[in-house]
Amino acid sequence: MLHFRSQLCAVALLAGFGLACDYTAAAAKGTCAAFAALDPDNDGTLDLNEASQAASALFDKLDKDKEGTLSVGELQGRLSKKELAAGDPDKDKTLTKDEYLAIVAARFKASDPDGEGTVDCREAKSQAGRALMRLLK
Repeated sequence: MLHFRSQLCAVALLAGFGLACDYTAAAAKGTCAAFAALDPDNDGTLDLNEASQAASALFDKLDKDKEGTLSVGELQGRLSKKELAAGDPDKDKTLTKDEYLAIVAARFKASDPDGEGTVDCREAKSQAGRALMRLLK
């Protein structure tokens, strides 16, 4: 009986792992599709200027009350409260566009480990790249 239970657990783990792999592949494909939509010159990379333009447009879209700032609620989960606090130098619990773009620049730098000044789809799939993409789309 114990052997059967161990086999059942192993099968369940393998099935769960397979599901995780399917989700990861789908998420990676989605990241590349979103990435391509943000690449205005279609060169397969984003530079900081292109990322900043996308982030600026998203900021304007998220700023529904047109106060020029984003609260944690308006950010819709793109930043945690802790991340917002770290990027909020005046500690008013909101981000101005300049503060938001400073966070984007820091995340861009983290997403560009080779330091060439661009982020490609492969880099956008990394943990740092996904954090950047949340601020662009």
